[in-house]
Amino acid sequence: MEKKGRYNRFSKYLKERFGCRVYKVSIDAGFSCPNKDGKLSKDGCIYCDNRAFSFNTRISPGPIKAQIEQGMSFARERYGAEKFIVYFQSCTNTYAPLEVLKKRYDIIREFEDIVGISISTRPDCVNGEILDLIEDYSREYEVWIEYGLQSIHNETLELINRQHLYRDFLKAFKQTRKRKKINICVHVIIGLPGETKEKILATAKELGRFKLEGIKIHPLHIIKGTKLYELWQAGRYRPLELDTYVEIVTGFLEYLRPNTVIQRISADCPEEFLAAPLWIREKTLVLNMIDKKLAENDTFQGAKRP
Repeated sequence: MEKKGRYNRFSKYLKERFGCRVYKVSIDAGFSCPNKDGKLSKDGCIYCDNRAFSFNTRISPGPIKAQIEQGMSFARERYGAEKFIVYFQSCTNTYAPLEVLKKRYDIIREFEDIVGISISTRPDCVNGEILDLIEDYSREYEVWIEYGLQSIHNETLELINRQHLYRDFLKAFKQTRKRKKINICVHVIIGLPGETKEKILATAKELGRFKLEGIKIHPLHIIKGTKLYELWQAGRYRPLELDTYVEIVTGFLEYLRPNTVIQRISADCPEEFLAAPLWIREKTLVLNMIDKKLAENDTFQGAKRP
């Protein structure tokens, strides 16, 4: 198997699906999060600062339409993009009344070069009405919903203050799967406090049971000012070394279904926010090392599925 074929890359999927270069435009649509506004807690997840994840959040986002226009213009000039998926990224993008969600999602209809919509949320923040609304867009667009699971282990979810449990994901997955035209992408994090390699691979094995259209695999990194940063400074948490991450993530891929699209397998973090590990900044190096490790082990995505 050739190096470029050892896991199912999102870029390859998009090119085959649409026949051209497609770029995912990330926006901040002004939603909140129940884990920060006091509904569940005010502390948020121990690793979270949306400014480190979203460019638009860092610069005080303007109107959604303007964000989309700017993102599309940038992608056309920088990457030669022809079509676009609008990614409702920041915070919890189903956490609002139905009419508010529809008004904000509907802005994509003002652009003829948009071919898809992707909505990032928590598994405890969807219901039948919301999923019906999201599925409605599948008549004209490719539709993705992205669930932040992070781990299947409840003790980990409690430790990182997710304020939901694995059963919440299972419920959301079951509800979403009834809507056949919604693609499901799950977010997981490798390197969470207290998680051994065995526990991380248990998450991979479990997710390999599901017919997931996509997955995002994030290496945990420490953002300045977060609770995780405090734990790191106190010597109570140590991030993974690059070699260890590469070893674990290649093993993780082996348990996933071969047709699950890998939307992400590395991380991005602005230098002013990143405390550790510094190898996060070397994205090309990380991706090359993953390719090399897969080739050395002569393995590939799905190799250890039953």
